[in-house]
Amino acid sequence: MSDDLRISVDQLRRRMNAGEQFVFIDTRNPQAWAESDVKLPGALRIPVAEAQEHLAEIPRDKPIVTYCT
Repeated sequence: MSDDLRISVDQLRRRMNAGEQFVFIDTRNPQAWAESDVKLPGALRIPVAEAQEHLAEIPRDKPIVTYCT
């Protein structure tokens, strides 16, 4: 497992352009998610407060990127 805990948008874009696949997790709270018109297609929506309850749903075969606004 990598020790990298943060990745910039540019780094992520380069890795994706090189063919690497990721699991994206949108950790915004339900209100922020509902009010936003920006949603990453295919991202799992798991609010931070509910992360423990959803661990089994998160694929483990790709690097995981979490994000919020």
